[in-house]
Amino acid sequence: MTTPEPGNPSTRIAPITPLSRRTVLTVAATGVALAATAGRASASGPAAEHRSAPTVDNHTWTSHADWRSGSRDGVRVVAGPRPGATIDRPVGTMTYTDPHLHRKREWEYARWTSPRHTLTVPATELVASWNAHTPPGTWIQVELGGVYSDGTRTPWYVMGRWTSGDDEDVDIRRTSVDGQSDGKSSIWTDTFAIDDAASGLRLASYRLRLTLLRAPGAKAAPTVWRLGAMGSDVPDRFTVPASTPGLAGELRVPRYSQDVHDGQYPQYDGGGEAWCSPTSSQMIIEYWGREPTAGQLAWVDPHYADPQVCLAARGTYDYQYEGCGNWPFNAAYAATYRDLQGVVTRLRSLTDLETLIAAGIPAITSQSFLKSELTGAGYGTSGHLMTVIGFTADGDVIANDPASPDDQAVRRVYRRREFENVWLRTKRHNADGKVVSGTGGVCYLYFPTRLSEGRRRALAQVGVR
Repeated sequence: MTTPEPGNPSTRIAPITPLSRRTVLTVAATGVALAATAGRASASGPAAEHRSAPTVDNHTWTSHADWRSGSRDGVRVVAGPRPGATIDRPVGTMTYTDPHLHRKREWEYARWTSPRHTLTVPATELVASWNAHTPPGTWIQVELGGVYSDGTRTPWYVMGRWTSGDDEDVDIRRTSVDGQSDGKSSIWTDTFAIDDAASGLRLASYRLRLTLLRAPGAKAAPTVWRLGAMGSDVPDRFTVPASTPGLAGELRVPRYSQDVHDGQYPQYDGGGEAWCSPTSSQMIIEYWGREPTAGQLAWVDPHYADPQVCLAARGTYDYQYEGCGNWPFNAAYAATYRDLQGVVTRLRSLTDLETLIAAGIPAITSQSFLKSELTGAGYGTSGHLMTVIGFTADGDVIANDPASPDDQAVRRVYRRREFENVWLRTKRHNADGKVVSGTGGVCYLYFPTRLSEGRRRALAQVGVR
């Protein structure tokens, strides 16, 4: 394998209910080659109509000025090429009883609170995401406090308790927090949701509160480089407008099957058959030239293929959700690799995905469908992640689908209209005919901290900065 230039995967040799409460799937060459980059989708027609009504608001704190703009209580702003927030001096201690280790411990902490952000799209849903370095014995808590459109306030909701480590002697168990509600909104694993969107109530603005924690007297401290949230108000819909094909091309992304891990490490969501999210994450992590060290993989049975997928499952596992499909936990895991960033967002159409693919940025999409609704999949699912890597000359979607019998079978071509609808809709009928939810265009985007201007423009065009 060649060594890629930083942020340039073209030099590498690649191997061939509420929305958020997902049930993960339990059923089952050389370089980057853009065959041709055609023009964008036409400026009129369905795609243009889709772009004319914003449904998503992304806001992120990443720069030195961003971190200085917040309220800092014992927090120091780190300068340099990757600014962030870390502990300067603890401002107190707190007792945390880990519900998964059944252990009470004291932690010292510092706290950063963002300025209030007014949503350009008053939201029915919001997903926070973060990128952090958490040395052993440190962790972070991310909370959301908002103001509704009727002027009342939400409580401070815990959006996640995160650490990259899982050494039970020094670390907590990373976890979402169930049972949070105020009668107007609720937290569903990783998503804030208005309880009755039809009432017209929306989240008008919010702040994020970041608590940085470590063992009392320790010198190591967590550092957070990226913190933000995606608020959205995607209309209820069983079908979505069709976009106009605008790109033919394919990125060379490594192919990994989740099914080859069936039965491995069942303590992580029952084993590999359910690892669609971490398997997809690992594909893109390696697309950008990042790989785990031999030491990180030393615990994996040497007889297992693709041990890095086992590591990704372990590193994304949510001990409350009891699964590896927590959206921001996957983005945070990707960002533990050198100079990578991860974010959860919603896109508006396949035109947005074409914009990213043309810039060399693959995306992980979340969708649910009946077996009959996605020709060639061979399965149905109430929630599944796969990696979009390109488009055919006819505009059909080329995806690395981890729900495949082996790595070589991962590359699939799905009909454009079918894929677009199962990914972007918010309502669908399940196998029993019951109306259930769809993801409304959720995707994960991972990309280096150092970006070409073209890639920066492409991300900005889809609302990510």
